[in-house]
Amino acid sequence: MIDGQSELLRGLTPEEAEQVRGLAARITLTSGAELFTLGTEADRLYVVTRGRIKLTLPMQVRGLERNILVEERTAGQIVGWSALIPPYRFTLAATAMVQSEVLAISRDALREHFAASPKVGYTIAMNLAAVVGERLQLFQAMWLREMERMVELRCA
Repeated sequence: MIDGQSELLRGLTPEEAEQVRGLAARITLTSGAELFTLGTEADRLYVVTRGRIKLTLPMQVRGLERNILVEERTAGQIVGWSALIPPYRFTLAATAMVQSEVLAISRDALREHFAASPKVGYTIAMNLAAVVGERLQLFQAMWLREMERMVELRCA
């Protein structure tokens, strides 16, 4: 269940959180099931309620397609924030690592709710901004490690 401690609902009153939960549909994923793939339309935001979702970046490594692990998301965490950020395309792939459950909330339902409840929209937007910021820091750290590796190889 998503509660006030989830990344999405942090800072909302119990009543506001319940209204947002009411917009969600529950989805159960078997181990290995894909939730979404890189580049597909992001029309839903997901909150993990049980299990673990891995976020991967498909890339070519020595001529082979590999899914490089970026991070894992667990209960209470958001997956698929691209649903609220233009151009509304998923920037990673998401797969259940074990049997998992997520709540899916459509972009349209959230937008309508935000229009009717701007305070809720603002709070959720700030919560999403924090998650996006964490992802940017993660990618910056990954990029920095790779740059250091490249410099070391060139200097060797």
